[in-house]
Amino acid sequence: MRPKKAEHVNHERWLISYADFITLLFAFFVVMFATSQADKKKQAEAAVAMKTAFTDMGIFDAHSKTPTITAKGAPDPPKLTMSAEALAKQMKEHIDRVLAGQVALGHLGKDAVSTHIGNDGLVISLHDAGFFASGSAEMNKQSIPTLQVLLDALPDLPVRVEGHTDNVPIKTEQYATNWELSTARASVIARFMIEHGKIDPSMLSAAGYAEYHPVASNDTPEGRSQNRRVDIILLTGRVLSR
Repeated sequence: MRPKKAEHVNHERWLISYADFITLLFAFFVVMFATSQADKKKQAEAAVAMKTAFTDMGIFDAHSKTPTITAKGAPDPPKLTMSAEALAKQMKEHIDRVLAGQVALGHLGKDAVSTHIGNDGLVISLHDAGFFASGSAEMNKQSIPTLQVLLDALPDLPVRVEGHTDNVPIKTEQYATNWELSTARASVIARFMIEHGKIDPSMLSAAGYAEYHPVASNDTPEGRSQNRRVDIILLTGRVLSR
């Protein structure tokens, strides 16, 4: 009977497990690195988009076209100089002072223009008694200097001009309904703003809403007078809705 040979023990088997571990660790870091690079790109794109949007609105400092990139590749956060709500309040105080000066000089009736902060921003209401004859979209000549002073006081922001009427029906050769009248009045103010103001036409829109957006009851002469208006809206509220 032959004697059994002693079994050879391989003392280097641990190298196989070690090599597998190193390979997995390398793969893990490759995946982590690739993910971090993708995140940087997305962060940079998002920061550029936000920077551009808020700079156009006049909310962020326009000191550069794109965010500053740090040594690590992450964009610096944009500098917020003023919130949309604070801007609307500041502009209301400024416009109110301008209007008070026009009233004091006798160029404007006390109730011809009013202001308030709405959902979209500062609303400047031009009431038709001070700016338009009844049933007409032709501006009163005496109101033009005041409108010019008002335009000069407006900031460089997107603007929407809205025409509104009371619920009294109208049917003339020029305006078949209040829709046509309200739209015509809004268009007249918008055109004046383009021709005599500093506003960029691409930042301006105009619309007519007839009697369907009242701010007061149409059951009284006073309420109907408040509803006959053209609203100039500084769209600071777009920032709040983002």
